[in-house]
Amino acid sequence: MKTTNLALPSKAQLSWQNLDLGVFCHFGINTFCDQEWGEGTDSPELFNPTELDAAQWVKLAKDAGFKYFVLTAKHHDGFCLWPTATTDYSVKSSPWKNGKGDVVRECAEACKKEGIHFGLYLSPWDRHEPCYEDAEAYDDFYSEQLTELLTQYGPIMEVWFDGAGSEGREYNWERMIGIVKKYQPDAMIFNMGQPTIRWVGNEEGVAPYPCWNTESAAKISMFSDEKVNWLPGTPEWLPAECDVPIRKLHWFWHPNDEESLRSLDELMHIYYNSVGHGTNLLLNLSPDDRGLIPEIDAERLLEFGAEIKRRFSNSLGSISGTGTEIELSLENETTIDHIVLKEDIAFGERVRKFEVSVFIDGEWKIVYEGSAIGHRYIKQIPSNKSTKLKLVVSESVEIPLIKEFSCYCANSLE
Repeated sequence: MKTTNLALPSKAQLSWQNLDLGVFCHFGINTFCDQEWGEGTDSPELFNPTELDAAQWVKLAKDAGFKYFVLTAKHHDGFCLWPTATTDYSVKSSPWKNGKGDVVRECAEACKKEGIHFGLYLSPWDRHEPCYEDAEAYDDFYSEQLTELLTQYGPIMEVWFDGAGSEGREYNWERMIGIVKKYQPDAMIFNMGQPTIRWVGNEEGVAPYPCWNTESAAKISMFSDEKVNWLPGTPEWLPAECDVPIRKLHWFWHPNDEESLRSLDELMHIYYNSVGHGTNLLLNLSPDDRGLIPEIDAERLLEFGAEIKRRFSNSLGSISGTGTEIELSLENETTIDHIVLKEDIAFGERVRKFEVSVFIDGEWKIVYEGSAIGHRYIKQIPSNKSTKLKLVVSESVEIPLIKEFSCYCANSLE
């Protein structure tokens, strides 16, 4: 057994990792223009979601079992969903609620009511703002926007800094991270500046295996192999988040786009390869031009949440333990086709190599060999009837601390 200094999560990181599932919500001027990336030239007059119901969006997330909700307060087009003092390119210049509306506030209040965490996406790249070409002036502008968002809407669980469009651009991250730490010290910081969580590197919602919590680099965006230049003091413990839209390739709503909606099987594949690999899953839903989540999307999200619950709410047996060998005994012989493993990551990620065996026909048979366990590892194994399973850790850094070793029978699966 190797001995070394282990990276450890902060209390806030640990709390965030325990959430597992979040809803991303892309909504803005693009919703009314049948586009993904606006150029910052679309008229605010186009923004008029006459039936907007943020409570519907958030309640849907809660009912599906998701624990946090992240809203695009400003996308690359620069249109702001709150009545910012920094620009007129916002909801206050739209016909929606006669310019008196505030989408950010409505989402924040809905999250508070439903008891789920609220996060905000604020694009550093701004295609509308004239001062963007003047780095110092734009840093002032962006810092003021960030301050507004972090001081006016209650607790913010995550601040999502998108790197797209900012490849090669240097922002004053020391200043911006300082704003986050001053006003929302427990908020997770996504991938830029001095992050506390990192991007997994794709928009497919899947993490590699193993996906260690101590990776020291991440890509800045989908459009470059450039790595993010993180500030000194970025923590060694840096868990990943997988983001993916529920409609393939489309983050914003588009008319007549129902065929792009991912199937339940596709969503379960994503779940196994995100949450099942120890990351958080941030699944995007897009309100339509009415300001409502389309019924077909809502039904799919609820179906997804129900299927996760069906497969993994009731274990056949579960145990925790310390050391290199743990045996899980069941009351009766039963069919097993899944295992779930968790380390007590409050004390670091210790396991480096392990195997799981099932007792079949009077002998132990190895059914899976792996490396990382971390926060959570879900694996489908060959279906067998048995009364006991065994976890053997053959390589670790310090003594393995297994928080959970569970087994399930989930029937029709991956």
